[in-house]
Amino acid sequence: MQGAIARVFVVVAAAILNHPLLFPQENTTLPEQDEALLARMREHEKMLELEQARLELELLYAGTEQQDPGSEDGYGWYFWSALSLVIFFTIEVCRQDLADMEARYTDDEDGFVEGGSISSKTLQLDKGVLNSFCERCIHTSAHENWRVREFVEGFADDLLESLRSVCDRETDMEVADFVGVGSMFESWRVSKPLMCDLIVPFAPPEPYSFQFQLWCSPSSDVPLDMQGCGRIKVTKVGENEDGCLCGSANLGEDMLCLLHSKNEKPRADHTPDDLLCSKNTPYLAKDQVMKWFQISVTKAWGRISHKYEFELTFRNLDAAGALKVRFRSGKVVVMNIIPVVELDGTNAYFVSHFPSDSSTSSDTYWPLSFAVYERNLLKHVAKSLPGNSCHLHCLQIITFLHKKQMGLTGRCALTNYHLKTTLLHLLLSKGSSSWGSESLEHRLRDMLGFLHRSLQEKRLCHAVVGNSQVPPEVRVPATFHTAEPINLFRPLVLQRELYADTLRHFQEMLRNAPVLIQEYTPLLQNGDTHHRLNSMAQSE
Repeated sequence: MQGAIARVFVVVAAAILNHPLLFPQENTTLPEQDEALLARMREHEKMLELEQARLELELLYAGTEQQDPGSEDGYGWYFWSALSLVIFFTIEVCRQDLADMEARYTDDEDGFVEGGSISSKTLQLDKGVLNSFCERCIHTSAHENWRVREFVEGFADDLLESLRSVCDRETDMEVADFVGVGSMFESWRVSKPLMCDLIVPFAPPEPYSFQFQLWCSPSSDVPLDMQGCGRIKVTKVGENEDGCLCGSANLGEDMLCLLHSKNEKPRADHTPDDLLCSKNTPYLAKDQVMKWFQISVTKAWGRISHKYEFELTFRNLDAAGALKVRFRSGKVVVMNIIPVVELDGTNAYFVSHFPSDSSTSSDTYWPLSFAVYERNLLKHVAKSLPGNSCHLHCLQIITFLHKKQMGLTGRCALTNYHLKTTLLHLLLSKGSSSWGSESLEHRLRDMLGFLHRSLQEKRLCHAVVGNSQVPPEVRVPATFHTAEPINLFRPLVLQRELYADTLRHFQEMLRNAPVLIQEYTPLLQNGDTHHRLNSMAQSE
C-alpha cells in the first residue's frame, strides 16, 4: 500500500513538473511553429497520463494485496520510482536547454546577436538611402510642422479664453494656459495627420485646494500596480489648516472680518459633483473631469465658431479634448487638449488620460506625466551634440517604421513613448560625439538593439524617474530623482499574449524595415514627391 502511494505521488509530481505551463515561455523565443517538438511533448504527456491512470487502478487493489515494505519487491519499486524522478528531471532540464538553443539559433538566423544587438544581417540599410529618406521626407515636413504649431497655439489660446468666459468663476474649475508637449513640440513628428498635444492645468475654485498622494511617498497606500500614479484629494481651506471662519461662525454684529468686506457674502459649499469628485469620496475623478471639460469645450467652441472657416469635431468621445480640424481644402489637423492637475511647485502633471493609452485604470488614480522634464532633457542634451546630429532622425525613422508595421499587423503594446524613452536612455549613456550625421546607421541599430533587449527582459525603465544619469540642470524634483525606477513594460510581464504580439510586431518591423524605406525613398526622388507622400500619408 505504501509503495503504491509513493509511486503514484512520484509520477504525479513528475507530470506536474514536466507540464509546459509550469515553465512559461515568457523570455524565450521558442518557435511555436515547431510541430515536431510540440508533438513529442504531447506524446510524452499522454504517456504520463496513462501511467498515472494505471497506478491509480493499482492503488485501488493495493488494500487486498499488501506487500511487505521490507520485501525485495517493495524496495525495488522505491528504487524505480526514485530513478523515474531523476529521469524526468533530466528530461526537463534537457528540454529547457533545447528551447534555449533553438531560441538562440532562431535569433541568430534573424540576425540578433548575443545581448539583443541588431546585426547588419537583420537590418540592411544603405547609408545613402537613409540620408535621402531623412532629407526629403523629414526636412520637407519641418516647415509644415512649424506652420501647424503656429495655428494650433493661436486657436488653443482663443478656445481656452472662450472656455473661461463660459465657466462660472465661483463654482467651476479655473483653467490656466496650455503647455505644448510631445513630438510636435520636440521636433520629431513626421506622421500624418499632424497631431499636437496640449496639456491644460486646472485648479479648484476658492476656498478649495488639491492635496496629493504619490505612489513614491513613504506612507503611500497606492497599489503596486499603480506605479507612477497618485490620488488628488479635494480639501477645503479650514479643514486641514487655519482659514477664515467668518462664513462658518457667528461673529456678531460688532465684529468685522479683515479679509472680507461687510457686503461680501460667504461662499456656498460645493457638492462633490460640483468639485468633480468620485462618488462618496473626496478624491478627484477622471471621468467627472472629462465630462466637465468636454461640455466646457463644446460651449466655448459654440461662442467662437463663427470666426473660423473650418469644421471642428470630437475624434473620440472617451477623450474630452481629442479634436479634429478639417479645412475646406480637405487638410486635417489633429490636437489633444488634455486637462491636467499641476503637482505643487513642479513641472509634473497628473493627466486625465494619455492619447496613446487604451487601458482602463481606477477612476481616482491619475498617472503622472513628466513630459516637460523629458522635453527639457532633450533640449539640454542637444546643446552638447554635433551641429547636424542624427538623434532625432533615428527616432523619426523608427516611429515611421512602427506606424507602417501597425498598419500591417495591428496595434500592440509598443508606443511612440517607448521609442522616445529608448532614445533618451541612449543619449544619456553614449558620448556626444557618437551622434554625428555620419553615425545615423549605427545609432539606429543601437536604438533597435536596446529596444530588443528591453523586450526580451520585459523591462524598460522610465527615462526620468529614478534615473541617476539625468543631469541636475533638468531640475527633476528629488522625490522622483531618488524614487525606484518605473518599469514601462510591466504590462508585458503580466499578459503573455500581449507580450507575444508585441515581440512579433517588433521582429516583423525589423524584417520589413529595409523594404519600407526603400519603397518610400524612390518616391522622394521625383519632382512630385511632396504631393505624393502627403496623399499617401493622408489616405492611411
